[in-house]
Amino acid sequence: MALIENDIAETPVSTPPAPRESATGTVARMMRRGGAGAGALPYDFRRPTKLSRDHTRALQMGYETFAKRLGTQLTSGLRQVCQINLVAIEQQAYEDYISGLSETTMMASLTIDPLPGTAIFEFAVPTALACLDYLLGGPGGEQPTRPLTDLETPLLRGLLAQMLDVLRYAMESTTGIQPALTAIEYNPQFVQASSASDVMVVGSFEMHIGNQTCLATLCIPFSAILPKLDAGKEKRPSTPAEQQTSERNAANLRTALGGTPVPVTVRFAPTTLTPAQIVNLAPGDVLPLNHRVTAPLAVEAGGTTFAYALAGRRGTRLAGLVVGYPREKSA
Repeated sequence: MALIENDIAETPVSTPPAPRESATGTVARMMRRGGAGAGALPYDFRRPTKLSRDHTRALQMGYETFAKRLGTQLTSGLRQVCQINLVAIEQQAYEDYISGLSETTMMASLTIDPLPGTAIFEFAVPTALACLDYLLGGPGGEQPTRPLTDLETPLLRGLLAQMLDVLRYAMESTTGIQPALTAIEYNPQFVQASSASDVMVVGSFEMHIGNQTCLATLCIPFSAILPKLDAGKEKRPSTPAEQQTSERNAANLRTALGGTPVPVTVRFAPTTLTPAQIVNLAPGDVLPLNHRVTAPLAVEAGGTTFAYALAGRRGTRLAGLVVGYPREKSA
């Protein structure tokens, strides 16, 4: 049996809160603001990356096809030089995606039959107004940031329908989605396409429409397209060289993380108090613990219980003697 020491067993060691913004969200936010950053980006271990390299490659083929064909179509339809370039394919929580958008932007909610969920195609309102101006034979120029009028909205819906036809063609071999426009909104906070913690795949595109330039995004629920991406992924055996590389990388990871200090807490069962009892607490008061003498303490790290221990002492230090693990209890 192992012995885990803790200077104060009754007081849990606090775990730093996870950063709200993911690394990929930071990149997109900096691009949207026109800034440039250097150095390492933080990795949030509480939101591990689910978008594998194979998934990214599969989506990249479809997104690049969409960007090229959309640029050609807009150039022909608007009679202006239009260029669309794929910038990045990212994984973000829906809350992070929404918080990174401008307060007023053009958001088109899409169905993605036959897959479940709602997707979003978003780009700047001035770019949308410039497209309409070019479509009607206007000169373009500077455009305001405002919701579209009742006369402009049908024209924009028709233009979006043409864009979605291009997206349907580009994604036919990858996910087979049939995107269709459902609603247009201008405030990101009013669009409830997913819950705040849902993982989304966000494709970012740089749009050059005449004299207008903006960053457009295509946001699709990751859980909806994952089965399609896995179904299209090639299953091939690894070569000996790839196996050696994988084993070497795993060994390097274990070596690098093996000596990392991790705060460990030994917890008693929690006690419930009323607000009045908390306010009236004074030095010398005794709080009864709702923890049976025969019940083991929970040994936790990062909010996860990984062992059970009995309270004890080693020398002048309080300690916990490990007596079991959660998997033994569940068995």
